[in-house]
Amino acid sequence: MTRLMVGLLLMMSLTSCGNVNVDRYADQQPQLDLVRFFSQPIKAWGIYQKRSGEVIKRFEVEILSHREGEQLILDERFLYSDGSRQRRVWTLTPDGPGLWRGRADDVIGEARGEVAGNALRWCYRLNLPVDGSTYEVTFDDWMYLMDEDTMINRSSMSKFGVELGQVTLFFRRQGGGAP
Repeated sequence: MTRLMVGLLLMMSLTSCGNVNVDRYADQQPQLDLVRFFSQPIKAWGIYQKRSGEVIKRFEVEILSHREGEQLILDERFLYSDGSRQRRVWTLTPDGPGLWRGRADDVIGEARGEVAGNALRWCYRLNLPVDGSTYEVTFDDWMYLMDEDTMINRSSMSKFGVELGQVTLFFRRQGGGAP
């Protein structure tokens, strides 16, 4: 019985990136072009909610980007409601039509992303610091372009296939209009 439970938990953790396919959004407008969207500075606002729905953290993010060849570099600077700060620098690399790979210092291995229509789906594992410890968690990250300057992000965070909480973010390009 114990082996069965361990096997089920392992299977859930390997498939914890959900069942909805990003192709479901292929006809949705406006079309998301990651390079274009991140071609201007971004300001984002977000919350982290526990599974119960309780908001336990609010934050703001400033995102600057630049290109290095085909790679898109996103420099994210977080300011949390408790005054703490964090920085994450993503290196995104195109990996075929609509496909992206991503790396950051706290990401375990490589993030995998797929764009279709107005949606982007990222799946990755992250080393998450909490109260002096670090936990390996899985993110199922969905971004939806609402208009040329606004994107909404909803992420589910889990461990061993069990949802721990959700992150909701609103991105706004600063300066507006076409680059």
